[in-house]
Amino acid sequence: MTLTDETISEVSEQSLEKRNMSKKKIYYYRIFDDTEKLNYLKSSLPHQEVEHWLREYEGTHQKYFNPEFITYLHEHDPEAEIIEISDISY
Repeated sequence: MTLTDETISEVSEQSLEKRNMSKKKIYYYRIFDDTEKLNYLKSSLPHQEVEHWLREYEGTHQKYFNPEFITYLHEHDPEAEIIEISDISY
């Protein structure tokens, strides 16, 4: 499984849980699994932490599939999710 070295995009998202409406960083990554399927991943964890959990996941699995990794990552980052990308033409 490969996680790209750079964040595609970083945005600030308002946290509704805090009264002061502080900014929270959300990171977006491209991720490829063993089937070479490309997905995009949204996470509140920076790249280094996602890489840590990816190595942990790879140590306990023989095959790597993005949906399964996201489920695993979700245990450590409740905001982690796969983002579906669709083409639009006009």
